[in-house]
Parts: sequence; structure tokens; C-alpha cells
Amino acid sequence: MQEKSINVLFGLRVRQLRNSKGYSQEVLGYETGLHRTYIGHIERAEKNITLKNIEKIAKSLDVDIKDLFDFSNLR
Repeated sequence: MQEKSINVLFGLRVRQLRNSKGYSQEVLGYETGLHRTYIGHIERAEKNITLKNIEKIAKSLDVDIKDLFDFSNLR
């Protein structure tokens, strides 16, 4: 099995946490002040996210930044 890139893993983790909160991409976008399409780009590993935006996502999902990088429970 080929190892997934950090962008793919990060995107999967954001999607996992967003879904666990019951948020749509639109709601997470609103909560973070980021556009919903940008959230989709992050989840599909189409954009390289900045540290500032990582912080915004963590705050909006009510998790520590380190939790966004916990890939142990990804399918």
C-alpha cells in the first residue's frame, strides 16, 4: 500500500472531525471565516494550508492543533 501524503492525511482528518461535529463544509467555512470551497480543497488535498488557517480550523472544531495531526483513527 502506498503511503499517503501529509496533505491527504490532514484533509481526511479535517473531514473526520467536521463530520463528527455534524458540520457541513459551509458551516465550517462560516465558523472559520474561510470559504466553503477552500474547506473542500483542504479536504481533497488540493491546497497547501497555512498555519493560520490550521489554527482557525482547530478553534472552530474545538480541538487542539495537535488533534488535527492525529491520523491514527483514519480509515
